[in-house]
Order: sequence, then structure tokens, then C-alpha cells
Amino acid sequence: MYLVLLLFVSLFALSTGHSPPQQPLNPSQSHSTGKNDELFSLHKSLIQIDSVSGNEHNVGEFLITYLKTQNYTVETQSLPPLPRTKPSSTRHNIFAYPGTHRQTKILLTSHIDTVPPFINYSAHHDSSTHKATEIWGRGSNDAKGSVAAQIIALNDLLSSNTVDPSDVSLLFVVGEEVTGDGMRAANDLGLAWKAVIFGEPTELNLANGHKGMSFFEVKAKGKAAHSGYPWLGESAVEMIIPALVALKGLKLPGSERYGNTTINLGVLEGGQAKNVVPAHAALQASVRLGGGTPDEVRSTIEKVVKDANPKLEVDFGDAKGYPPVECDTDIEGFGVQTMNYGTDVPNLKGSHKRYLYGPGSIVSAHSDNEMVKAGDLVKAVEGYKKLVMGALKKSK
Repeated sequence: MYLVLLLFVSLFALSTGHSPPQQPLNPSQSHSTGKNDELFSLHKSLIQIDSVSGNEHNVGEFLITYLKTQNYTVETQSLPPLPRTKPSSTRHNIFAYPGTHRQTKILLTSHIDTVPPFINYSAHHDSSTHKATEIWGRGSNDAKGSVAAQIIALNDLLSSNTVDPSDVSLLFVVGEEVTGDGMRAANDLGLAWKAVIFGEPTELNLANGHKGMSFFEVKAKGKAAHSGYPWLGESAVEMIIPALVALKGLKLPGSERYGNTTINLGVLEGGQAKNVVPAHAALQASVRLGGGTPDEVRSTIEKVVKDANPKLEVDFGDAKGYPPVECDTDIEGFGVQTMNYGTDVPNLKGSHKRYLYGPGSIVSAHSDNEMVKAGDLVKAVEGYKKLVMGALKKSK
């Protein structure tokens, strides 16, 4: 096990791309005796790499090398830099499969980007056993816990000959936390699956669905002036405040299953200095749809903002958003829960079954205290194996 880790560290600088066909894992490479150690080591390494959306290059390189040492054939898809990031920030989706079988029946997938800010790895240990009980850090549950558990689960299934190399493949994408550009690009792989198992923090439950999503930005353009003579200018900040208040009180369609539609006024920017009337201001917001459609929400938001101040601009960007999403729960042995967050599930097109599952709780994800229980990581490996086997059975 540790030889594998040493090997991939030495190979970490290898180039990306489509590697030559490889043979599937053989029994001698099984992690059956030490797979938990391998799981925790891989999870730790992933957390220690800063991969805030737009900065996924290094974690991608790490995974490419790691998967190649596990005898996967690895393909990459290059994605352009995100707005407001460095132009040289190369980003890659990673598609991996054992042997030469590119087309598989089942896909295990999750995302390798995280929300900001980067928070490094730490662990809480049991005082008597000295084993980690809780693992902390950005992405520990959203969603590097899923990434690590999916890889170890598939390794275990392959090394025990429980599945055939043509049964299951892996896909790890960038950009899920922002625009979903990584998963949308994966549609260009030209593949279709019987079932796709998406990794997100669900507290080890199967999600029966989740809320829809839409993003927007409100922009104000004023006129700069000396703060001692404010009547010579027009404050963009003051222009945007009435819209902020109106949006905070806005009621949008919901549903019994998914709950209320909510708006998060996430980023407010404006001005250059305290003694200058601000010429520019902007508000970035996200909408979690419990009901209705993105078009209905966009129309309502635009009207409310324009009523607050006709000079304001509302920009919904290139992402069209999506309504509430249904997921499959027809594999026994799991609890069922509805999620309030959004995922890449609707961004991957096809007629496949859609399962959403993973370790960790969304309650701590995106917070300063993001964490996952070590025991839940171990359970997630078994959960992913059960989902793969259940999905294979249903695909026959």
C-alpha cells in the first residue's frame, strides 16, 4: 500500500492526456487488508491540495498520477479558465477506466473543486486508540470524501473480481461549485451509461431529489465624485441597496416535496475608497428552487430589481439553471432523503438512472468547520459497492 503512495508521489509530475490501455487490477494489488489506511491516506492527500473552483490543476495532476499507478486508463478533458482566475489555470476533467473498456455500464462520478477558502487537513483522534475519528478541511465531505471512497470501492470490486473491467468507470469533474462547466463538458465524451452514481454529502442516504438552481448578478453603474461633493456624483452602492432589500423579502414558488425557494445574497461589492462616491457596485446571488422553473424565477427577479431601480442591470450569465431534480432510490438498504442543495446531476445528459449518495453532511459543507466522520468514509466505500452491484443487477 505504501509503495503505491511512494510511487505516485514520484510520478506526480507526469503529463496529462490519454494514457495507453492498461490491464485491470489484479488480486495482488488488493487493498482488502489495508484499504482503510489507503482510503484515509488518499482522502488526506486530496484535502491537502487547494482546489477552489478555477484552481483545480494540481489536484487533477495528483489524481491522474494516482489512477495511473492503480492501472487505470486515464483520459482528460481540458476546460478553459474561469472568469476572474489566472489565464494559465489549466483545468481537467478526469475520466478513468480499467483495461481497455472505455464504454462501461456504470459510472461513478464526483467533483474535485471546492468552495473558498482553502482550509488544510486536520484530524481529531480517539485518545485511547489514537485513530482518527473526525477529518476536517475544505472538501473533506464536499466532495473529496466521495472521490476517495469511490476510487477505493472500485479498486476493491476489481481486485476481488466482483465486477468485470467493462462494468464500471470513474469521472471526476471541475467547476461543480460554480458553473457546472466540467460536467457539461463530459457530455462530449460520447458515452452513455445504464446508471450514474453521483458522489455528494448525503449522510449516507440515497437522495430522492434536490432543489433546482439559478444564479444571477445585479450591476449598478453610478458616477464617481469627491465624497465632500456627493451631489456631483451618483452612488452605485446606494442604487443597489433598494434591490437588495426587495430581493430579501421576495417570495418565490415552492413545493411540498422540495420546500421553499430561497435566495442567498452571497457577494456584495462596490466602490474604490471611503472618500470617493462609488461608480460601480454588484451583487452576486444564488437561488435554490423548491418549485417553479428557472424562467419563471428569472422573470420575477428581473421585475423586482427593475422596480427597485430601473437603472440596474440583471445578468443571469450563460448558465440557464434548472428546476428541482428527481433521483432514483430503487436500490434497497439505504435511507432516503431530499436535499436542499444543487448538484451536477442535471448537467449530465442521458437516459441513465441517477443515484445521489455520499459521506458527510451538507450542514458542515461550505462552512469553516467542514468535516466528515472517519467511520462514515469507511461506510461510504461499502455503500458505493452496494450501489454499483445493485445498479449492475438492474441493468441486465
